[in-house]
Amino acid sequence: MNPLAAETTALYGSDASAADQRRALGRGDVPVAVYGMGKIGLPLALVYADATGDVTGVDIDPERVAALNEGHNPFDHEPGLSAVLSEHVADGGFTATTDGTTAATHARIHVIVVPTVLDEANNPDLGMLRAAVGTVRTGLDPGDVVFVESTVPPGTCADIVAPALTAGDRSLGEFGLAHCPERTASGHALRDIRGSYPKIVGGIDAESGRVAELVYRELTTNDIIRTSDARTAECVKLFEGVYRDVNIALANELGQLTEAFDIDVIEAIEAANTQPYCDILTPGAGVGGHCIPYYPHFLLAGIDGGAPLIRTARRVNEEMPGFVVETLTEALADGGGTVDGAVVALLGVTYRAGVPETRESPAIDIAHRLAHLGATVLAVDPVLEELPEMPAEHVSLAALESREIDAAVLVTAHEEFQSIDWSAFETTDGDGARRGIPVVDGRQALDLAATAHRQYTIGRGDD
Repeated sequence: MNPLAAETTALYGSDASAADQRRALGRGDVPVAVYGMGKIGLPLALVYADATGDVTGVDIDPERVAALNEGHNPFDHEPGLSAVLSEHVADGGFTATTDGTTAATHARIHVIVVPTVLDEANNPDLGMLRAAVGTVRTGLDPGDVVFVESTVPPGTCADIVAPALTAGDRSLGEFGLAHCPERTASGHALRDIRGSYPKIVGGIDAESGRVAELVYRELTTNDIIRTSDARTAECVKLFEGVYRDVNIALANELGQLTEAFDIDVIEAIEAANTQPYCDILTPGAGVGGHCIPYYPHFLLAGIDGGAPLIRTARRVNEEMPGFVVETLTEALADGGGTVDGAVVALLGVTYRAGVPETRESPAIDIAHRLAHLGATVLAVDPVLEELPEMPAEHVSLAALESREIDAAVLVTAHEEFQSIDWSAFETTDGDGARRGIPVVDGRQALDLAATAHRQYTIGRGDD
């Protein structure tokens, strides 16, 4: 962080030209504080450091802050992040702190990118956002701007953030406030922030929108789409997530019709998608992550009934782990076995291949369902050091082939699973015939045709 006494430049309400404001940004005269050093906040802070040279990352975790100040990247699955972190720690362009009040006092741009989660009733829990806004409020000065990058329900900036920031001796018109939703996927955060997609910005007033557009033009090589207000910008990310949830639900529902139509549904989908007006996604074992399972509820929380399609799609996707377990149960029964007492290998616990994140992973639900039916679950995931809370034994990929298993379910298509020697799970009966186990492939990632195993692929049926 630059010395607190250094002269800083306000952007909101300034009489300076846009060119002069951009130059001030590039000189580091407009200090930035980013609140939340998670998997999106840290990359975002470092891209801000590229553009401004004066960024403070704020986090409540002292161990993370200490690690960041030593140049240690907690998200080593993000390409390029370690190098950029080391560069800006060394040149002073980035520093981390738990002292949010001091950071807020120094900053002219305040960027909030903390998670929004769901409570037990599936209502958005804005506790972390409210806490971050409270911190910003301690150092908010006239001319400052506040950018909310966190995904939030519609109306959050106008109805929650603005009143909290104006409590006391501040009023709207003295500072800027805009929603600028992150559009970033784990595994390529820097690339996405720097320009994979147009950047959306929407201010609570015209001046807030202008400043947000000016600032983000310095961060991204892509277009800036400035919406008419913050509420519209808040809906953009939610609509993106709901679109995918509904489309995946359609694919999952079609995938369950394999036996009813006696066809390969995947083949039919691929053929249908050659028509430019059709873009059906691929069925699978379930939907996980910090986006798609959450965003429909952000919209539904503000609606008293209605939106039946969104509600139905969410229910269809939430039921896919149950379909996987039912399919495995039937496959075991066809071979004369039962789930009760079976040892089942669960291949993949993260919600996405190659990314060490487990939030809302369907594998967790599948493990609970199998354990409830009396199965012993062996969870294998080559990108996780430890399992989330779930009823399963953590088994390494190397150790799996030495274990006796009665069935397997592939939930996450990690590349490492292609190296499994499936012959290790075959047996030979008295007449020399090879016998295998039932395997449910939830991601169309396995080819067990040369083995004795009985493979069921979601969307294709029995192979």
